[in-house]
Order: sequence, then C-alpha cells, then structure tokens
Amino acid sequence: MNKKIYLAHYAQSNFGKLGEITVDEMIQAAISEGLEKLDRKKIDFVTLAALLAPLLNGQSLVSGIVAMDPDFVMKPIKTVENACASGSEAVLDVTARILAGLGHVGLAIGLEKMNEPDRKTDSKKVGLALGTAAHMGERFDPFSFPHLFALLMRDYINEYGATEEQFANISVLFYKNASFNPLAHMFKTRAPVTVEAVMNSYRLFQEPEVLPLKLFDCSQISDGWARILVMDDEGLEIMGIPKQECTLLAGFGQATDTLALNARGKYLLKPLGARKAFNDAMEMAGTKIEDVKVQEIHDCFNVMGPLAVETTGLAEPGQGLKYFLEGQAEVGARCPINTSGGLIAKGHPISATGLAMIGWNHWQILGKVPPEVQVKNADVATTLNIGGPICATAVTVQQPAG
Repeated sequence: MNKKIYLAHYAQSNFGKLGEITVDEMIQAAISEGLEKLDRKKIDFVTLAALLAPLLNGQSLVSGIVAMDPDFVMKPIKTVENACASGSEAVLDVTARILAGLGHVGLAIGLEKMNEPDRKTDSKKVGLALGTAAHMGERFDPFSFPHLFALLMRDYINEYGATEEQFANISVLFYKNASFNPLAHMFKTRAPVTVEAVMNSYRLFQEPEVLPLKLFDCSQISDGWARILVMDDEGLEIMGIPKQECTLLAGFGQATDTLALNARGKYLLKPLGARKAFNDAMEMAGTKIEDVKVQEIHDCFNVMGPLAVETTGLAEPGQGLKYFLEGQAEVGARCPINTSGGLIAKGHPISATGLAMIGWNHWQILGKVPPEVQVKNADVATTLNIGGPICATAVTVQQPAG
C-alpha cells in the first residue's frame, strides 16, 4: 500500500434478538454511539452493508438513512453487497477510497435486522432470503445454505475419516468463548453446551438423505450492527485520534470462487478463492502464518472450522479437525480461533459479521476483550470472512499501529 491505513473507534450492538429496534435506529446508533467527542462532519464518506434490508425489512436505499443525520447529509454514502462477506467489503471499500485519494477519513458500517419485532424468528423467510446467494441449480428451499454446508460436512467426513462427534467439539469451544463475551447472542445459555448436547440437537436433514448437520452445528440468526472508522495518517490528525487508540490494517485480500459447488471438482474441500484472498493479505502485510496470534474465521457451520484453519495454513488439508481436538484453537494455545464465540455463538447478523470479526481483532490487539479470552501478545490478527458457499472471501491482517 502507498500509505498506512488505521482502524479506530470500533463499536457494535449486542448480537441477538433485539426486539422492536428498526433499521433506521440501528443506523443512527452506528453513526453516533461512541463518536460524540469527534467532529463527525470531518468524515469524508461512508460505506454501509445491509444485505437483507430489502428482502426482510422492505428498505433498499439505506444510504439515504445515514444522510438523514445532519452531519452526513450531502456526503458520498453508498452500500456494498457480497453476501455474508458484505461487512468486510464495507471496510475494504472505505480503504480503497482512501488509497485512491478521495479522502482521509471513512466510516464502515454493517447491520442486519433478521428477527421479528416480537423476537420470533421466521426461519423459512430468512432461509429463502439467504438462498438468493446460492446458485440456482443448488438451492434446497427454504434452507439452501444449511443443506450445502451439510453436504460439505458429509464430504469432509467421508474424505478424511472424521466423525460428527469430533465436529461437535468445535461448537463446544465457541459456545465456551461466547460465555465470556457479553455482546454475544449466546452469552448466556440455559445449560452449558457439551458434545452430548450438540449430538442430541435437532438434525436438520433426514430426507432425501440423512446428513450430519445439527442445530448446534449452525450459526445464529441474529440482529445487530457494527462499525469502525478507517483513516490514513492525515485522517488521524484531522480527527485528533492518537495512534495508540488504533490498529494498523497491514494487509487485505479479496477473491471470488465459482458460485456453484459442483463446479469445483477436486478442490471442493480446498477452496482456492479463500486461499488466494488469505495469501494476498498476508503478502501485503509481509507476514507469515507462524506470526499470526489470533484468528476470527467464518464458522457459519462448524465444518468451516477445519476448512478455515486448513485454508490459512495452520493445518494441512484433512488435519483441521485435529487442530481443534488437540486444543490448539483455545486461548493460550498455538493460535486461538474465534475468541469472540464466532458465528455459531457470538451470532451472525449477516452484514455486520465481517465487520465484527475485524472489530473483535481490533479489540484483541488493543487489549480490550474480556480477560478470559484475551490473547497475550496479540500483535498479528487475521480474519477470514466468506460469502455464500465459500464463494466471496475477504481477509484482513491487523497489527499494532505504533
């Protein structure tokens, strides 16, 4: 990069079923909470991700809602969409605008309102909306993505001799991490989530074939917002933000694989687009996998645990489950994974997810996460955020700013 890019003032809502809060109210919170001491008029532009707002909330032009705040009226505000990678894309879009010389300070926002005002979940409505990001020939209405990842889980088990019980350990770890994260959807559960509880949870697919995916193998259907400021050195001066309050966006990558899983052949369990995005980000940062101290990965379903650590190089193909089973993903071990609780337990408000991954790593580096999940010397932190069936992938590498 021809200039340094800094991240600061990360904030997010609780993730979960947020009741009667509206999209308008979420946007107002994202552009104001924690920014009261800053001159928001000095923010040059805003990029916002709200993938499902048109389908679930009947609102498509959400950029105009941002401009209803007097401090943002008449500014360049736009939305981006790349399925579940939309939140990361908002950050990368703001970064690209700064690198292009269009300004020095940008705001990236991601939000989603997925549950009904009475806190009930219309899972079929949500499933059909998300299914629009799957290939037409691979949809399994209304639950296209659970079905696609159930097939991936089946194939991983068959290819590498894994078991459902081994996969259950991933969910147990992420629920444990979420129990220390007060912002997580599953911060408090009625009972501890155990391997037995995962194994006994509802099996999603019995027909036309029995598939391994169960309810506790899946991410949450969550409401929530997240946001972060993105700046260059001049932007830090303009906003009066010291570097010790920032992290450095040292590298990033983005790549898109074929949408249809059945077109990937022998690379089905070795996602090439995700690997390229990660390698590009690491090369930009001048960092090796041995340097990475903590990762936030996209565990929309727990099969993504092993696939992610294999993609990032923490484990060889087929050895990703072993990484978890040996305890290497836990706090205090080789490289902890999803200390936030991940999508499975922290929650998955689609367009806020990638931004929340970046924000949690930002807090990890600054030492601001709860002590039970704080990683010591977390000086290199990466995210792996996917959209669709491991199709669109956005990756970030953060380091201390000073």
